[in-house]
This record gives sequence, structure tokens and C-alpha cells, in this order.
Amino acid sequence: MREVMARAEVGDDVYGEDPTVRSLEEEVAALLGKEAALFVSSGSMGNQLAIAVQTRHGDEVIVGEGAHPVFYEAGAGPALSGVQFAVAGRGGLYTAAEMEEVMKPLAYYTPRSSLVCVENTHNRAGGRVFPQRDAVAIAERAHALGLLAHLDGARLWNAAVATGATERELAAPFDTVSVCFSKGLGAPAGSAFVSSRHNVELARRFRKMWGGAMRQVGILAAGALYALHEHRSRLATDHENARVFANAVAGKPGLRVELGAVETNIVNVDTDGPAEAISKAARTLGVLINASGSNRLRAVTHLDVSRADVERAAQIVARAAAEHRT
Repeated sequence: MREVMARAEVGDDVYGEDPTVRSLEEEVAALLGKEAALFVSSGSMGNQLAIAVQTRHGDEVIVGEGAHPVFYEAGAGPALSGVQFAVAGRGGLYTAAEMEEVMKPLAYYTPRSSLVCVENTHNRAGGRVFPQRDAVAIAERAHALGLLAHLDGARLWNAAVATGATERELAAPFDTVSVCFSKGLGAPAGSAFVSSRHNVELARRFRKMWGGAMRQVGILAAGALYALHEHRSRLATDHENARVFANAVAGKPGLRVELGAVETNIVNVDTDGPAEAISKAARTLGVLINASGSNRLRAVTHLDVSRADVERAAQIVARAAAEHRT
């Protein structure tokens, strides 16, 4: 990947003159079945562009519990676009009926529900695949009620591998989509905002306004293209390694895993002891694992993690948990 990046043909992307960026954008748009794409620095920017181009200040955006734009994007929705969030369902996944339950009535004194967001796969839910039947129903009902629909597809590649559906099929119900190249695909940086040509041009202006327009960024786009071509097919290995890890730690003293919820490359591990202390203990023993709650650890498998690494990591996490049982 680094060799490809070093040889990348570049130009000034602020003027739309970087050929490698243009190739990436055209390929991603075609892959997702949309008119156009815009290379952006991060998944957070992709999500925030979707909010900015499809809402007005004072609007409400409907999301699932623990949604990335609410939990991991530093309050950007209210700060940049003046929106608030309503949470539908529990655990990250929800239905069209649950979406409709949290919509505000149409009145001058209520916020206008204007956008609904689906996250697939869902990060905080443990890499759960959003059921496509529900995603279609949510988007269809949203459109019927006058709302637009955004797909936070940072890990859409994992969802496609897990379900056997194409990325185009998974993206089809939505007006806008964001996808990430630096998660399971392993590129050093970058995401794409994908939509109609009109929305992409609106997003281009916001990208500039927010300081996200870059010059010879084809160096990064080359890494994203390499990851797209070479690393999608191997995501099934990450899913297998996640199940190996989950099975190895499930039932160990002080640890619990809902094995049926391990669908892709993320494993939520519930702990008896304080997760932060267990995380720190595991780090001193050579395993980088984060606490995602007071009694929950989040483990992620990726292309730099082998089966042997996963098995060793499970032993170390179990040891750290045993030292911090309450």
C-alpha cells in the first residue's frame, strides 16, 4: 500500500485536478450505486456532511442508541448544523415503527424531524449488522413522511461480507451514504460521502468551510483504492477471528460475551470488574483493548491481527479480568 501511495499520480484536489482522487470517487459512487462521491478526511466528516446538506438549524435527526454522530463526533451535529437528536429503539438497531414513535408532531413549537440515520454495521452494538428489511422499511417510511435517510456505512464493507449482499444493495434505500477506508479495509486515512451530484456539490462547499479541502491528497486516495481492491475479500478472516476471541473469553471468570451478537469484527465483552482498570492491565501485558463503558470492553479484529494474536489476546484479557474482579 505504501509503495502504491508513493507512486500515486496527484494534482490539486481543491480544484478537482487530482486524478487519483477522481478515480476513487468515481469507483466508490459506482460501487454504491449513487451519482457522485466526495473524498473526505474521516467518517465523522462524512456523517456531518450528510447532516449539513439535509437539515436546517433547529431540526431533529433520528438515530439509533449509541449512534456514532451522537457518541463519537464531539457534538458536531449541534455545533455545526444546529440540530438535535432523537433516539429510536434500544441497542443501536430499530424499526420503522420505533422511528415513527420518536418523531415530533408537526407544530410550530416542535423541532422538525428531517433526517433519519442508520448505522451499518453498528459500532457500539458490537459490529451488529442492521437488518436490511428494517433499513428498507425505515427509509421508505421516512420518505413517505417527508424525511431524508442517511446510511452511516463506515463498516458497510463488513456488513456486505457478513450478509452476502452487495454494497449497492445495502446503500440503495438511502439518500446519502458515508463509507470509511481506514476501518476494516486498513487504509491510513479517509472516507467518502456518496449521494446525488447536487448533494455532493453542497458537501464540497461545507468541506471547504470546515477546513477539510486538501491539495495533493491523491497520496491518501491511492491507499484507499488499494485497500478497496485488495482488502475487502479478506474481511471474512476478521469475522472468524472475532468469533475465536469471543468464544475464548466467554465464560472466563469475570467476563461475559453474547456470542449470538458477534456478527462481524467487533466483540463487546461485559466485565464484573471495572473495565478501565482491566483495559490498562491488558495494555501492560501487550494487548490494546478499550473500555467502552464502566463494565464493558470493546475488542476489534483487523488485518494486523492473526489467529495466534487473537488467542493470546484472549488469555491476557482473561488474566487481567481475573485480577480486577469485584
